[in-house]
Amino acid sequence: MNLSLPILPTISTTFIILSAITVAIGWGQIRKGKREAHQKTMILAAIFAIIFFVIYASRTIFIGNTAFGGPDNIKIYYTIFLVFHITLATVGAVLGIISLISGFKKNFAFHRKIGPVTSFVWFFTAITGVAVYLLLYVFYHGGETTSVIKAILGF
Repeated sequence: MNLSLPILPTISTTFIILSAITVAIGWGQIRKGKREAHQKTMILAAIFAIIFFVIYASRTIFIGNTAFGGPDNIKIYYTIFLVFHITLATVGAVLGIISLISGFKKNFAFHRKIGPVTSFVWFFTAITGVAVYLLLYVFYHGGETTSVIKAILGF
């Protein structure tokens, strides 16, 4: 187990966890009819997600991505899992933006339909994101830090 954790991935992963926790809190608030508290909490969840994205994108642009440093015999499984996570994160971000816009526009009928789906996708995004973090930095030593394509696909 790797005990020296890199600071930026640790901070960004913390923010995605905070985002998922605040989404769960916001979901509970709206189920209790606390609309104003729900709105504030979901805005906070979005801010946490944006902070994650800014840190992640900045690190990717200026430093690069960390390739999987674990055993070669499980690298293909990690890569498939990573592509699943990236797809889920992209869908979750788009759904999040749509959910926020529909809420701000007071299109509550649509917001009530898409909100639970968005939350569900976001929870799985956070869970798979934490798993990627654990695989890259805790369970195995990270591989080389390199371009996105090389880090994900290995070439």
